[in-house]
Amino acid sequence: MTSPPTSNSVAIDATDLLYAWPGKPPVIDIAHFSVARGERVFLRGPSGSGKSTLLGLLGGVLNPARGRVCLLGTDITALSAGERDRFRGEHLGFIFQMFNLIPYLGVLENVLLPAQFSPARAARIPGGDLAAEGRRLLAALGLGSSDYLNRPVTELSIGQQQRVAAARALLGRPGIIVADEPTSSLDHDSREDFLRLLMNECQAQESALLFVSHDTSLGPLFDRTLSLREINRA
Repeated sequence: MTSPPTSNSVAIDATDLLYAWPGKPPVIDIAHFSVARGERVFLRGPSGSGKSTLLGLLGGVLNPARGRVCLLGTDITALSAGERDRFRGEHLGFIFQMFNLIPYLGVLENVLLPAQFSPARAARIPGGDLAAEGRRLLAALGLGSSDYLNRPVTELSIGQQQRVAAARALLGRPGIIVADEPTSSLDHDSREDFLRLLMNECQAQESALLFVSHDTSLGPLFDRTLSLREINRA
């Protein structure tokens, strides 16, 4: 287990965070939650406990009723909606449960999408060779064969699509990777294999990893495990 994050090494820092859906009691009420730069944190909680709502707040998609979210030293709650969108595109990589790949694009085209929308992500790619970095990430995640590169993602297995989504999230070395139940469709062995590959790449890029799941068996693979119930007063 890693030591608690310090003020000089924090990737995610949420303080006095409150959120309620209209007409509902608060679903998120957190005094403090933080993730260190480069740390790998497993956040567990049952379905409906507010995990996805918390990710929406941390990603700047939702605005808290109260509190502050700082990402990589920037208070995103003080930014405009457009500024939050730009910051998210530059500094966060998301791996979704349903992957959200573009079905009419090939594998490599899907991986390179973040660089098209964020010049800052493209500028952080070593040597500026987008295609080479996309191929490297795919190889690091177990899709190194050139047979995959131009294949439509709809022709891939669920596990292969998951790896494409992870490569896309990692492109451009974002400081924070957020994964929302991305392994729910895989068997246990496949989940562990994918996670080890993902963690290796996050470590190489020094990206913080916040992995959200209800599957508690994955917790021992991480630096730190938290229950949403432990940090949420709602």
